Amino acid sequence: MSHTYHIPRLLVGAPQGRSGKTTITLGLLAALTARGLKVQPFKKGLDFIDPSWLTRVAGRTCRNLDSYLMARQSIRHTFIRHAQRADIAVIEGAMGLFDGVDLQGSGSSAEVAKIVQAPVLLVVNCTRMTRSVAAMVNGFANFDPEVKIGGVILNQVARSRHEKMLRSAIAEYCDVPVLGAMPKGTQFTIPDRHLGLIPAGENEALMNAVRQIGEAAAHYLDIDGILKLARSWPGLAGDRDIPPAVEINWLEPRQLQAARPETVIGVIRDRSFSFYYPENLEALVEAGASLVEISAIDDPALPDIDGLYIGGGFPEVLARELENNRSFRDNLRQMIEQGLPVYAECGGLMYLGRRIHWADKSYEMVGALPLEVEMVKKPQGHGYMHLEVLEGTPYFPAGKVIRGHEFHNSRVIGLEPSRCQFAFRVLRGHGINGEYDGLRYKNVLALYNHIHAVSEPDWARYFVRLARSWRKTRQPD
Repeated sequence: MSHTYHIPRLLVGAPQGRSGKTTITLGLLAALTARGLKVQPFKKGLDFIDPSWLTRVAGRTCRNLDSYLMARQSIRHTFIRHAQRADIAVIEGAMGLFDGVDLQGSGSSAEVAKIVQAPVLLVVNCTRMTRSVAAMVNGFANFDPEVKIGGVILNQVARSRHEKMLRSAIAEYCDVPVLGAMPKGTQFTIPDRHLGLIPAGENEALMNAVRQIGEAAAHYLDIDGILKLARSWPGLAGDRDIPPAVEINWLEPRQLQAARPETVIGVIRDRSFSFYYPENLEALVEAGASLVEISAIDDPALPDIDGLYIGGGFPEVLARELENNRSFRDNLRQMIEQGLPVYAECGGLMYLGRRIHWADKSYEMVGALPLEVEMVKKPQGHGYMHLEVLEGTPYFPAGKVIRGHEFHNSRVIGLEPSRCQFAFRVLRGHGINGEYDGLRYKNVLALYNHIHAVSEPDWARYFVRLARSWRKTRQPD
């Protein structure tokens, strides 16, 4: 039975990257939430950092939409599931609006806009541009008849005379309204580092920049016009009733002593490890696990858990703090030797090695894996990955091809392959050495590839099954 969901929505896109999409999106979210609206943010692509900011500003967990990894129906279901109870849904695009992985634009922001039938708010960097803006807007408006450019935001406008010329050119030659003009100014810039913006949870002082952006958006953007655009779009059809996402009730370590659930998976979530897709955590809960939050910086040891999930992040930035917590590192290494199931992605792989070398300094890590990691200036792996599962790899059946993505400025050095085994053959991407990704040691699987549970739904079931099995071996009937 089909359902129609009336969800006001729009996608913030741009002709190219570095046009100011994130800044405009953050400002728009701040201005909308300041009006008391419930705003559901989404991010096109598999980025972790931008969503952390969108989540912080909107007060609702940002979700990723990626048409390369996710089926069209999965994207629509994900969008409806998380937006149906919001007043408006805002999707931040990535790269140029029509930029994808091939000539047909597969995986582009425009493709996501078509799947969820959202109008596009086009952000144009108007630096050193006047009348040419009309040609650019018309080109984007007419390139794909299935993509509707609903409005234009002029960004990096120099002065009032510049703005007047830009508005006049679009009014004269285009059938697209201007819905705001953001002035040039470094006060609207959010600091970044080697993998993009600094994560929102890492430096509270950076929220001042976001507040300034929100105030500017409320002043310089046509919020009423943007709302009218989003609300004027027809309902979105769903092929079935789509329930909201499962709620995660994070356990405190002390709760495990009072009434311990059947299967408990620890998640290291602190300033070092913050790259987690919310759907991955929800999938673990749906598979029967209870989750407990752990800090590798502050906790002296692991709580009573049956499995451990270590996501990506910036362990090199907090390497000194991680090294200083020796009791936690020693306890984790001991538990790994006892067979604790551990799934570690990117930063997690780095943490499980012996040392991290960065900026002429070296820091001791867990030492469970026979390798060291070196930070370099250029990305060693960046983009989508296709991996073939090798025999004996937990969490996935042998021969299966899984998709994901990698983005890392680190490389593995000093690997002793005789003390562990590779888990995947790389069909696309780089991984550990261009040929293989993922290392197996006892019940540990550590890899550079990041998966998304929407595209790999079996992962959580395998993980929970392994955790439950390991617990039974420790506490036989």
